Amino acid sequence: MATVSPSWAYTLQLPHDPRAPGIARATLRTVLAAHGLTELTPTAELLASELLTNAHLHTKGPYALRIRSTEPDRLRVAVWDTDPRVPPGFGQEGASVVVPDREAENGRGLHLVRACADSWGVSVLRELGVSKGGKLLWAECVG
Repeated sequence: MATVSPSWAYTLQLPHDPRAPGIARATLRTVLAAHGLTELTPTAELLASELLTNAHLHTKGPYALRIRSTEPDRLRVAVWDTDPRVPPGFGQEGASVVVPDREAENGRGLHLVRACADSWGVSVLRELGVSKGGKLLWAECVG
């Protein structure tokens, strides 16, 4: 008898604290292990790390990690933050991304996300009632 794996989702609310990305990555590893998706861990952790670090460095408020699986062996890693501005080169597939010089100490994060994800995107969220607005950057990986 075939079994169907139900979809699942987790959201981890994070304060604007330099320890938050590390805590989120540890949570991601635990969730993937619990769902038997450890083969996705290296890619998912890289994607989450870059998106979380981007939110921490470029926003002043809280942010959140969202992990979702609607199909077996497919994972969406998303990071919400309060800033509605979309980072350059992340808004549209095919948009050019400026790769920093080899000697640059930062600026490679979203380029890595685009290179390593099977798909990626962004949703700009409007403030509605309890919604805080902002944006949701997401990336998917497939096992």
